[in-house]
Amino acid sequence: MKVVFCGTGWFPIVDAIRARLPEGVTLHVRDRDRPLAEQIEDADVVLPSNCLIDAGAIGAARRLVLIQQPAVGVEGIDLGAARARGVPVCNAPGTNGQSVAEAALLLMLAVARRLPRAQRAFAERDIGAPMGVELAGKTLGLIGVGRSGAALGRMAEAIGMRVISVRSSSSRGDLLEMVGRADVVSIHCPLTAETRGMVDEEVIGRMPRGAILVNCARGAIVDRGALEGALGRGHLGGVGLDVFWEEPWDPGEEIYRREDVVVLPHVAGSTGEAFGRVAEIVAGNVRRVIAGEALMNRIA
Repeated sequence: MKVVFCGTGWFPIVDAIRARLPEGVTLHVRDRDRPLAEQIEDADVVLPSNCLIDAGAIGAARRLVLIQQPAVGVEGIDLGAARARGVPVCNAPGTNGQSVAEAALLLMLAVARRLPRAQRAFAERDIGAPMGVELAGKTLGLIGVGRSGAALGRMAEAIGMRVISVRSSSSRGDLLEMVGRADVVSIHCPLTAETRGMVDEEVIGRMPRGAILVNCARGAIVDRGALEGALGRGHLGGVGLDVFWEEPWDPGEEIYRREDVVVLPHVAGSTGEAFGRVAEIVAGNVRRVIAGEALMNRIA
């Protein structure tokens, strides 16, 4: 059986998966300089990982028996085409929830303490630079209360924050009411037709002046123009980002060079522990396909 990892990064996870695959299964990594279709035409299993698996790719993979997303989001997979071919699609929910939560907390703290400004102050020997604010006593608003959101909520409470939340399916009114009470808003919901652009000018404008926004979910959940406008007006105290509107991103863009924006290179869920949990699910479903057993976390 041939498994193809279609992403162009995340190579530590490739090693974790390869170590757990049953004997006789080979794992190949996509060559970004060659067309995807020709690399998966004889694949039995594909692992998308931030790679578009559209109807053309599904049609080209003539031996395909499983599309296994080694993460949660499946917005890059044509589920209709997969169903039409009778190819099951599975994901790996909850595997990186703790890792994402810890990264979100890192971004919250870095923005609150003005880390880029502090680093510049160090380089300039400026001991009088303002160093930001404490999070204790502040209110954290969570958009989404899945595993990462719930884990972040527990950590925030441990450092003395109040935690309020809404689900991504909550009403617009509930969302606006929640962000209006939050000193920090952190996004923990999937990208869907309903959540795309959900954090728009109205939502950001309802956040208190000086509030912090953190996004470790998907870039497109936040309206970029609205965010840049709010930063330009000084309405937000800062932003922490681990996801972007386009990938690969351009680090030279103005928004990523601002001192009130702290950026991670889409690694919130990338830890050894998370990779190990993902690898167990991926290898487990490969074994189940071989044995003709029911699959874990099947969504299509």
